Amino acid sequence: MNRTPPDRDASKVAMPPDFDDFWQRVMDQADGIPLNPEVVQDPLRTTEHVDVYRVHYDSLDHVRIFGWYCLPREREAPLPAILTLPGYNAEPGIPRDLALRGYAAFDAAPRGKVGSHRQFNPGYPGLLTHNIVDRNTYGYRGFYVDAWRAVDFLLSRGEVDPKRIGVRGGSQGGGLTITTAAMRQEVRAASASVPYLCGIMDAVELTDTYPYYEITEYLRVYPDRREEVEYTLSYFDVNNFAGRVRCPIIINIGLQDPVCPPETGYAVFEAIGSADKKLYPYDGYGHGGGGDVHAPIIDKFFRTHLKLGS
Repeated sequence: MNRTPPDRDASKVAMPPDFDDFWQRVMDQADGIPLNPEVVQDPLRTTEHVDVYRVHYDSLDHVRIFGWYCLPREREAPLPAILTLPGYNAEPGIPRDLALRGYAAFDAAPRGKVGSHRQFNPGYPGLLTHNIVDRNTYGYRGFYVDAWRAVDFLLSRGEVDPKRIGVRGGSQGGGLTITTAAMRQEVRAASASVPYLCGIMDAVELTDTYPYYEITEYLRVYPDRREEVEYTLSYFDVNNFAGRVRCPIIINIGLQDPVCPPETGYAVFEAIGSADKKLYPYDGYGHGGGGDVHAPIIDKFFRTHLKLGS
């Protein structure tokens, strides 16, 4: 099959006319729920140089969300902060490495992840098609808000400089990074690696790998629901959030990525609203998106934009 070069492939994503109204209603509902943050030090995970905390906070539908929070033991507040968001079948880690560099570091576990799965647990695979024909109960509705509320947690912390908050993630975490930067203007820098959930129905046509293959399977069983599925997904497609991003942002993609097709990476990059954006396409790389080659670029990006050490 002849395939259009990825940087020239046209996305079919369309924004629903009531997209902003829909998300404003969701945010109004979330804003009515107190964050109720709980921060408890974990002595087993704490080290000589890093204090490690277990965090819980309330999110949409009163689902309790977990995360790991790390602070350098020797610190002078206020600190720059980095929020890390997880991949689809990955669990949040303990970000001691970022704390050792001088950041307040938070790894959030949106609903369904370990620590946040008592009230909602669709499984993996499972999340992508959970209630996919109803935008008001679709699994990612709460999942997105859980990530955005993680920024609210950082803003609640006295040791965090509210003007130096960054967000990062890969794959699903990359898509969440973009939506979080879009919906939380307090984010000052964002790094999205091989972002997922961008051009969702485009990706379904371009790849036969999971997680997108979950939609293919679903439509094979329920072919009559395709229009409803596309309608719901239009409210959650990262491309439709991208225009709201105003902070500096970098995106890296692998040109041989079988999971998140590079076409979708180019499309979401074009949709990003920030004037300060840069795309790093890596030939010869798959879903790693540049891997260790790109890591120093991310490090320098945050050091610069979050003014580490100042």
